[in-house]
Amino acid sequence: MTARVLVVDDIAANLKLLEARLNAEYYEVSLASSGAEALRLAQSWGPDVILLDVMMPGMDGYEVCRLLKASPATAHIPVVMITALVDQTERVRGLEAGADDFLSKPVDHATLFARLRALLRTKQVLDAFRLRAETARDLGFEPMPDPSRSVAGSRALLATEDNSEAMTLSSILAQDGVVVTRAADVNIAWDRLLHEDFDLAVLSLWLDDGEGLRLASRMRAQSSMREVPVLLVADTDQRNQVLRGFDLGANDHVLRPVDANELRARARNQIRRKRYQERLRADLQRSLEMAVTDSLTGLRNRRYVVRHLEGLLRAGGATLLLIDVDRFKSVNDTYGHAIGDVVLKEVAERLRLHVRAVDVVARFGGEEFVVAMAPQPADDATMVAERLRTAICETPVPAGERGLEVSISIGVAVAVPDCNVDELAAAADVALYRAKANGRNRVEVAEAEDWPRREG
Repeated sequence: MTARVLVVDDIAANLKLLEARLNAEYYEVSLASSGAEALRLAQSWGPDVILLDVMMPGMDGYEVCRLLKASPATAHIPVVMITALVDQTERVRGLEAGADDFLSKPVDHATLFARLRALLRTKQVLDAFRLRAETARDLGFEPMPDPSRSVAGSRALLATEDNSEAMTLSSILAQDGVVVTRAADVNIAWDRLLHEDFDLAVLSLWLDDGEGLRLASRMRAQSSMREVPVLLVADTDQRNQVLRGFDLGANDHVLRPVDANELRARARNQIRRKRYQERLRADLQRSLEMAVTDSLTGLRNRRYVVRHLEGLLRAGGATLLLIDVDRFKSVNDTYGHAIGDVVLKEVAERLRLHVRAVDVVARFGGEEFVVAMAPQPADDATMVAERLRTAICETPVPAGERGLEVSISIGVAVAVPDCNVDELAAAADVALYRAKANGRNRVEVAEAEDWPRREG
């Protein structure tokens, strides 16, 4: 897995050593010798991961990390802080500044590369959602608000066989309002994961026969829990299992004896990242929904129904009802566009209520609507059209203190072999024109002569 790595250290020898090791693993590397230079490169070069020394003159690593995480342009970049400091409070300070991990000097390269692979996997997923969300914003869709920084009310699964450890870890997480569900073995844990929603899974590597790692692997293979962050709890002599865990999809780890503040900081970071990813996905889903939805009526729009008709024709045929609100211009001219919008929304709602769930009703543009259906005989399509026509005209449309008499005309076209959407719509349009010419508030079916003539 190749990626861009920005290395930040004020000591040239440290920079060159890390650069050589990263280049040997085929990473693309850029170097910065100060916090200010790191901030500039993070903005202009766009690294995938930043390896950040803590002890630097002027602006230390903590301040650099805080500034990186405070900027929308760089907040998504994982930061691994590297220091010779061994005080546990320094690790927690780095995590609370927004760092994704904290490694001690001299850097263990196996651990470093395992962490890089794990962080890059997460970043690739987030980048894909961020790019789509940015595209949606460029199209005018407003993003949803950022998730709360508080993790209170989030749910964590704690899988450990040790009752004392379970009580200790649960009480630590509860300090941030995290609701912990205990599983004493992997079978219970798996059943809980299958049937409940969690924001974090804390897995002990004390579980028998490597079952903790196997559980992490199974989670990554299951689509419903693939994005639940996994935090491993390990002994200091379980380094190899931790590294294997990262390769299997674990996101983070803490070592025993567990420092309460470190566990809380790591758990908060993982839960917040999950919520951020969920927000990006919700943004994407909402923008996709809005892209195919008519903003006035809430029906599908022309773009959507054309694609739907194309799919129906590929699958074997389609029936199209092309609907026009009669004398709609006079409604706008007499009562104004606000009342015109009320009429369109009411027509849309009545059409929606009187078609089957499998049929698609859409606003085609202006006062035109369509209903796209699977292929069916012209007589059956006509019955549907008559039902829709009656639903519109039999009851006045309420508009303020008045009730407006509204009617529709409908052109029906049943697809002929090898026709395309444009030809189907053209035939329905001819039938609709005939309905208008014959007095409006009626249904007409496209005849053979109504279809466009094909060359050759």
